[in-house]
Amino acid sequence: ELQVVESGGGLVQAGGSLTLSCAASGFSFDDYAIGWFRQAPGKEREGVSCIRCTDTIRYYADSVSGRFTISIDNAKNTVYLRMRSLKPEDTGVYYCAVDRGGTVVHGNMVGFDSWGQGTQVTVSS
Repeated sequence: ELQVVESGGGLVQAGGSLTLSCAASGFSFDDYAIGWFRQAPGKEREGVSCIRCTDTIRYYADSVSGRFTISIDNAKNTVYLRMRSLKPEDTGVYYCAVDRGGTVVHGNMVGFDSWGQGTQVTVSS
């Protein structure tokens, strides 16, 4: 099983920024789709962004488009999620997931089988 480790979560005021990291352990991100998901209390997990999921290379959910940026540092084997202009509704546990078959279907990120433990992001109003 592929192992990924998230870091970078924390408490931030609305309008602030955070950068999350997802590091691969024991394998290379080459040829894998890597996705960021989040789950707010009482809500279903939702896909936020992914890289190499579609022909456009990067995908963003409408709720974060223009505010979040996903990137990859191949030398460090790490994927980043830069989050700006954060809102209280961005609060949740953020998970990194990886799979060769990860993709986007009708706006839903699917096909991810290996997940990290998650990192908490809390945005105060």
